[in-house]
Parts: sequence; structure tokens; C-alpha cells
Amino acid sequence: MTLIPDFLYSRQKLTFSLVLISSLLLSPIGFSKVTGADIYKQTLETTSKYEDPILEKYITDLGEEIVSVSSMKGEKFTFTLLDAEDLNAFATRDNYIYVNRGLLNYVSNEAQLVSVLAHEVAHITRGHVVGQEEKMTGAQIISTIAAVLSASNEVYEASMAYANSLIRGHGRRNELEADETGAEYMAKLGYDPKEMLSMLSIMKDQESVKKKRASAKVGGLQTYHGIFSSHPRNDSRLRTVVVKANNLKSDGVRGNGAETYRQLTDGLIWGVNFLAKTPPPERYSDLKLNVRIDFAKDWTLAAEPANNGVSASPVDQPAVLSMKAIPRTIQSPEEYLYNYLKVPMLDQGEVIAPSRLKGFSGIQIDPNTQQRTRIAVVYYKLNAYIFQGKVVDDSQFNKYDVLFLEAINTFRPISRAEIAGQKPRVVSYIKATAATTYENLGKSLRLNSVDIDTLRVINGHYPSGEPQEGDWIKIFKQ
Repeated sequence: MTLIPDFLYSRQKLTFSLVLISSLLLSPIGFSKVTGADIYKQTLETTSKYEDPILEKYITDLGEEIVSVSSMKGEKFTFTLLDAEDLNAFATRDNYIYVNRGLLNYVSNEAQLVSVLAHEVAHITRGHVVGQEEKMTGAQIISTIAAVLSASNEVYEASMAYANSLIRGHGRRNELEADETGAEYMAKLGYDPKEMLSMLSIMKDQESVKKKRASAKVGGLQTYHGIFSSHPRNDSRLRTVVVKANNLKSDGVRGNGAETYRQLTDGLIWGVNFLAKTPPPERYSDLKLNVRIDFAKDWTLAAEPANNGVSASPVDQPAVLSMKAIPRTIQSPEEYLYNYLKVPMLDQGEVIAPSRLKGFSGIQIDPNTQQRTRIAVVYYKLNAYIFQGKVVDDSQFNKYDVLFLEAINTFRPISRAEIAGQKPRVVSYIKATAATTYENLGKSLRLNSVDIDTLRVINGHYPSGEPQEGDWIKIFKQ
């Protein structure tokens, strides 16, 4: 299902950069000359593919089957599986269709996946994609993208509402048309079009859980893109077009493909895939101490295990910034420097707070040579992290001191999610016994109440259903 207009993609995995959009809008040709290939290139620069060739081929093969029964039979379509955790799929101009890995976490069988792909193919065959993109041009696109990139939930929701008003006259109609045409494609291929309704139900349940998570402040930012959802759960018009499509069923009726889908998605990564995120080469991470720091771009790092630290320099080494960890005391960072480390009085001393941690920094001046050194201390847990920034030529100190301070202020603990992500959670399937309940699964997997609700959603048992003995149950585990 298209959860948002086809131009508006995931907030966290935006497929356009502001630079590209701005340059296109300011050019004489404008947005109308952007190609699907342009969008594809920019998409893969911001969101990588999910590395599973077999699964991607499976999606491509299903997509091409759908195209083969459409009005665009024989035309080239490009299907791409993105390594994004959001429950989403979208289509862009020139017959490009993208599926997020996160959507596959929620799909239960092949027929449900086909319902999503058929819906997106239908958006293209019915001419919705380009028409919808052209509804949002100029400053409207820029303001919407700025909000999509914003960390502010209020800005995001307000902008989504604004964008929705631009397409209000066409959005619901386009969605219903895509559902109607997609259901026809499913029927022609032998799938039960009613699986489209079951997929919609899963999306609605996921929306409910995300709203619950947001209200309970258990992580997550904005809720599901609900203002763009095209149908209530029991939309009579949608049910009418789905039932109507049954009249087009082929002689070769297919099952729902649950077993094939289960085999191909067993082990699929769940949630954020930190392993796929390539850290910048200037980032130093210590998973033992659970801290990280980003040095200046193109600086070379040298780990110093003996000091529980690291140093970094530009390529020609006119300057160096080092960091080491030593035990702290109960004194304030400023007192620690002066009273415990016996550092002489610093010039321009000031309190600093990287990542809201306690710290103090200033410039030490050698009384004999007048050589300056940036000194800083930051407390995290039981350690004091000591920074020293030095230059070979003191006349260059001010230039490099800016980079020293910028790096020091990137110091931060590594998040629990990032640590856990070193071994990401994956989807797994188990067969329910007479004793299997979601409460028991939650205890054994150490899940909170919202995660237990999510288990129910991905298995079609939300809000209070329970598995039956012999059912295959989808779980996510470390």
C-alpha cells in the first residue's frame, strides 16, 4: 500500500537531498526534467540496498509477473529492496518501485506482498506518480522536505497536513484506483484479492501500536503516516473493488505462498540495521568504554590501547588531537583538572557539555615558549576523558583550535540501540505449542508491552488474539 504520496518518502530515509532538489527547482527546466534514474541514484546515496540477492530477485520476479498482466506489459520496471526499517513502499516516475525491508517484517505471506507490489505498479500504470509529483513544486517541495528532515514531530505533522491539502482532490481517488487495479492484477495472477484487505489491516494495527508507543514515550518519533492512509479499516468502497476483482480470477488459482515467504524471510533483520551503516573514517568508537568521537574530516586516526585512547592528525601532521580515559574523582571537571591533574590555570576556561555530559576546557600556555595547547576533560561514568590539542606552528593554533573544539563536542556515549545493533535483531519463525502465548513469548524474549503488541500485529493477532497450537509464529530476537 502507498502510505504516503509517491513523492514523499520516508522521513528518515529521504530519497532526495535538499541540494539536488534546490538545484533542480532553480534551474530553468525545473522538477519536470528529473528522471527516475536521478531519483534512483539519489536514493541509493542516502539508503543502501538490503543485501539479500535471493530476496531481491524474489521481489523482482513477483513485480515482473504483475507487470505482465498490466496495461504496460513488456515495459521495463525496476524493483529495489531498500535497507530501511520503515513500513513503506513507493513508486516514482519512469517505472521505479521501492520496497523497504521494514515492510517485509510485517508481511505474512507472498499474496500480501503481491498486494503491495500490485498497488504500486497500478500507481504507475494509472499515471498517478508523475501527476502527484507535479502537484508539489517549488517552495512547497522545499518546505515539505525540510520538515521531513526535521527532528520536530510537530513540524513534520504540520507539513504533512499541508502537503496533504495540495493533493486532497486526487489522493483518495488515486489510492482507490490503485487498489482497484492492483486487485485486478492479483486476481489475474490467481491470488486472492482479499489479501489486500488483510495487508491493510496489518498497517492499521501497526499505526495503532505506533501511536501507543508515542503516547507512552517508548521511543519512535512521529506515528505512522496516518493522514495519508487512504481507507478506514472497513472502507466499503475498497471492499467493493476487491470483491469485484474476484470475477477476473484466472484458472490457475494460487495459494497465499506463506511457506515460501517464511523460508525467504527467516533471518531478515528487524528494526535499525546498524551493521549496514558505514561510519565515517574520522569516527573513533570504543565499544568497551561505549564512547565515540568524530575527528575533523580526512584526519588519520591512531588508536592508543595502552592509554584507552586515540590520537588524530591531518595528513601532513601540523596538528594532533589526542584523547585518553583515566579514572575520575567526585570533584567537578574543573576541580579535577586543577586539583587532581595539577594542570596550570587555563586561559579562556569554560564549562562544556558534549552530549549533555559534564566537562571543562581551556587553553594552556607554556610559560617558556608561549606554545598553546587545547585542554579539555569530559566525564562519562567512572572515567575522565582527557583531550589535548597541539600544533607544530603556534601561529596556526587558532585555525586548528576550531577543529579541536568541534571534535571534542562530538564526544558522546554510544547508544544502547547502537551497541545492540552490533548484533541486530532478526525475524525468526517458531511453531506454537499449546503453551505458547504472547505473554510467555514476551517474557522469554524480554520484550516490553509495546513490543508484545507488535508481535501480535506481525502475526495478525492484534489486539488480543493468541496463537493456536501448530501455527507458525513470527518473532524478532537478538
